[in-house]
Amino acid sequence: MQTVIGTCHCKAVEFEVDLIDGFENIRRCNCSICSRKGAVMAGVTLDRLRVTRGANVLSLYQWNTKIAKHWFCSVCGIYTHHQRRSAPNEYGFNLACIEGVDVTAIGEIGRSNGAAQSLV
Repeated sequence: MQTVIGTCHCKAVEFEVDLIDGFENIRRCNCSICSRKGAVMAGVTLDRLRVTRGANVLSLYQWNTKIAKHWFCSVCGIYTHHQRRSAPNEYGFNLACIEGVDVTAIGEIGRSNGAAQSLV
């Protein structure tokens, strides 16, 4: 297992992610919030992501069913991670927040159809 560190832009928020076999479930989502934020995300189970600094400056955004939870830094505004509506036992996290990751070098990125899921 490998642990990687992620931060928001101003570094007020820091989180750790435990990777078993590299980054998993890399994707973009077309739901109304994800399409606007444009983030490339990877996923892990809830027990594999920990906020290690700045939990007090994280803001939570929810809408519609209020199952999904989207967190962002209240200081710099960067989206760090979210708890998925379609899989509440998982976090999606912003790959661009991970030290050393160049999202432009990832190559083919999968797509989640969150727009269709939000209609149910």
